[in-house]
Amino acid sequence: MALAHLVYPGAMHTRFHHSMGAYHLMSCALQELQGKGVHISREEEVAAKMAILLHDIGHGPYSHALEKDIVEGVSHEAIGRWLMEDLNQQMKGALSLTLDIFNDRYHKKFLHQLVSSQLDVDRMDYLNRDSFYTGVSEGVIGYDRIIKMLTVHNGELMVEEKGIYSIEKFIVARRLMYWQVYLHKTVLSAENMLVKILCRAKELALKGVSLFASPALQYFLYHTVTANNFEQDPATLRQFCLLDDYDIMGAVKVWAGHEDKVLSLLCKWLINRKLFKCVLSNEVFSGDAVALLKEQARQQWGVKETELDYFVFTGTASLRAYNIADEKINILFKDGTVKDISSIDNALISHTLAIPVKKFYICHPKI
Repeated sequence: MALAHLVYPGAMHTRFHHSMGAYHLMSCALQELQGKGVHISREEEVAAKMAILLHDIGHGPYSHALEKDIVEGVSHEAIGRWLMEDLNQQMKGALSLTLDIFNDRYHKKFLHQLVSSQLDVDRMDYLNRDSFYTGVSEGVIGYDRIIKMLTVHNGELMVEEKGIYSIEKFIVARRLMYWQVYLHKTVLSAENMLVKILCRAKELALKGVSLFASPALQYFLYHTVTANNFEQDPATLRQFCLLDDYDIMGAVKVWAGHEDKVLSLLCKWLINRKLFKCVLSNEVFSGDAVALLKEQARQQWGVKETELDYFVFTGTASLRAYNIADEKINILFKDGTVKDISSIDNALISHTLAIPVKKFYICHPKI
């Protein structure tokens, strides 16, 4: 959960916990479907379980917070695929079916939908798990009820008619968790500060400035790494696997004493929890407002004009709780008809939760 523990101190669980939980829910879902007469071979069962166990293997330090900053323009899904392909070679093809399911190439589409869709066991686990550890009860969902309502129709994963309200609760819970936890303004502030720290460190490193870093972090600071590096050089993948939260925070603690004012200030503030003020708005912040805050920062901390973007910056936080253009959640009615949950008469989803919500924010030091 990256730096969410700065707001919710209990949120210290790891991605390993989540992967094991998702694996358990996948086992329950497969057992439920088999009990309803859906044919799933032993090989398919093992492959689907492996797919969910490995679905987040491509995540780097601090999860989504640094996803596109350690390696620019490369998603954790892509890194996960490369890691799984590398493992598959080491295991002499034992993960071939797992890769087909993970990449949605297998003819039994419902197996991929259990791994990745708008109603997958990944979301079922992280909503309940994150809700439990943060203490935000709005995220609690009845995953056991949802799993019992799952079925397969024409090769696709669907929900039985009597499970409609459980699915609506699931989508509402996801929306509330995003705005109360994942996109909480203090979490946004802390995670953006961490991003700025890494950007400054990379800027200095590429200019040849000496920085303390573990060997793995040093590799990514002093090299411009792209997707081609991962695909053509196995060493890049190995270095990425050596990175974790400790590499980043260990470096941040040392950089707090660095001679570069921008880097040291940002690191000191993050370590001492002197976080940037983060203001959310429904409107875009004016250029005058940004310029005023930059001038105040320049006068108070004596930083150069070219460095002010590290101290005052804007961004957007957006969420669509249910995306009708994405993999739909289909409801199977008793008469055999199939409807997307957003098209059901008087459905909560069609009225509100399918509408994207976008908020603008500005972050700056407290003056």
